[in-house]
Amino acid sequence: MQLNVPILSLVGTSNSGKTTLIVKIVRELKSRGYRVATIKHSHHNIELDREGKDTWMHTQAGADAVALISKNIVGLIRKAPEEILLSKIVNMYMSDMDIIIVEGYKTEAIPKIEVFRSEISPELVCKHDKNLIAVVGDKNPELGIPFFHINNETFPLVDFLLSNLIKKPT
Repeated sequence: MQLNVPILSLVGTSNSGKTTLIVKIVRELKSRGYRVATIKHSHHNIELDREGKDTWMHTQAGADAVALISKNIVGLIRKAPEEILLSKIVNMYMSDMDIIIVEGYKTEAIPKIEVFRSEISPELVCKHDKNLIAVVGDKNPELGIPFFHINNETFPLVDFLLSNLIKKPT
């Protein structure tokens, strides 16, 4: 997969704290001046629009793509016959970012950090994945890769990301 922007996947079992950790990482990176995008991968059908709104009516009328534009936000709802490749989404819509953090994409060949809580799962989801670069959790699984305790500050983890994945903001 050819990507123009560094990408990091946070993986783990349901309710392990992936979203909470992503929010903390995004806040810390933004406070340091980085442009950050996130992608949430879902295996379920999703609906972004709300019934009764103009964009919903456009979609219901059969529009294949609907864009909502304001002074500072662009929203795009587009039908897709199949799941669009992560690399295509990143390169088409997010190429001006300093990093993209995704939740999911466990099988992609991209750097991963696993969020691990021993009370939720006895094993790591990506224990044998060669792209697993660190673990954030309540117990060190002793894999020979960096471990960050889930209850500690996010600064050391973000410093690790800056050293290994992210270039200085332009």
